[in-house]
Amino acid sequence: MINLPSTLRIALRALRVNKMRSALTMLGIIIGVGAVIAMLAVGTGASKKIAEQISSMGSNLLIILPGATTAGGVRMGAGTQPTLTMGDAEAIQKECPAVADVAPVHSGVAQVVYGHQNWSTGVVGTTPSMLEVRDWSLASGRPFTLQDVKSATKVCLLGQTVVDNLFGSMDPLGQIIRIKKIPFTVIGVLAAKGQSPSGQDQDDTIYVPVTTAQKKLFGTSFPGMVRIIMVKAKSAEDLGPAEKQINELLRQRHHIGQKQENDFTVRNLTQIMQTAEQSTKVMTLLLGAIASVSLLVGGIGIMNIMLVSVTERTREIGIRMAVGAKTWDIRLQFIIEALTLSLIGGVIGIIIGVSGSKILSSLAGWPTIVSPLSIFLAFGFSGLVGIFFGFYPAYKASNLNPIDALRFE
Repeated sequence: MINLPSTLRIALRALRVNKMRSALTMLGIIIGVGAVIAMLAVGTGASKKIAEQISSMGSNLLIILPGATTAGGVRMGAGTQPTLTMGDAEAIQKECPAVADVAPVHSGVAQVVYGHQNWSTGVVGTTPSMLEVRDWSLASGRPFTLQDVKSATKVCLLGQTVVDNLFGSMDPLGQIIRIKKIPFTVIGVLAAKGQSPSGQDQDDTIYVPVTTAQKKLFGTSFPGMVRIIMVKAKSAEDLGPAEKQINELLRQRHHIGQKQENDFTVRNLTQIMQTAEQSTKVMTLLLGAIASVSLLVGGIGIMNIMLVSVTERTREIGIRMAVGAKTWDIRLQFIIEALTLSLIGGVIGIIIGVSGSKILSSLAGWPTIVSPLSIFLAFGFSGLVGIFFGFYPAYKASNLNPIDALRFE
């Protein structure tokens, strides 16, 4: 029967005899485990940041852009030809079963003034359903109503960035601001959203009734024109059917023939964002795989040192065999030595990896998240490396001939 405590004591004593060599052997494992944890922390942090940005845009989103103009044979980009109307938005809401909510948008950039403060920002003319489409709540106040839209009321909702720049710590509710010199009453403040996946500040915005934007702020090329239409599908599974239904309905409404191109574009925003998130996850795995190469290098170092150790301790092995040590006693002794080196290096690597990811986050400003799973995987992999690369030296030691080992000089 194998005497495990005794074998463990012999293995630890052998490691203590050559402290410097043991420390240098562990260095590869320490660097490998630390690098794996730090790289996975960076990748996981980036994935979470993108997920937050995706959720801030709203869920199950489709964006309908107007068509493109052609001048002198040169085609302009999407949105250069006004082809979308309020009627299109109302028809989509009524006639597309897969659609939950629709919000037409007529927007522009304007200078906003309050007292002695002024700020240039995006002004979005829309309907009350925009808050539902964008999954956007109010921090205070109330939203504007359908009656405000019908009456083209001069009321507005402010994003947090606009509030900070115009009012500072003051409460903006009930105050009068001027948008393009036209007075608007602040009736609500939007909850903070943060940056979009493209880096745009979503809180740097003002929402007004769409009819107010059309008639009093930006004007229109023809009555009821809107710049884009935002659509929320009933679920992620309904995105495809909703896109198909919208295409068929708008082609019919815009009298587009079978062989004619659409004068609008439907974009699935959620799929674009999910693709970006998936790319980040792949990058995280790639970073972890690259960092894990250091662990393999550390394992090769362990095997190299253990082979040297077997050669140096050949007479000791012969004496142990002569006094009754079994093959498995010798084999287990060297496996435990390799495993101990690997696990101690793993523990130190975990400490360095966690500390390094926090330092990286504070100095470089990168979001990092150290997950328990990454720590467990890195530590477990370091243990497997110790066993795998320690087995051959242990096997070689256990197969020595006792008489030859005793004669070894």
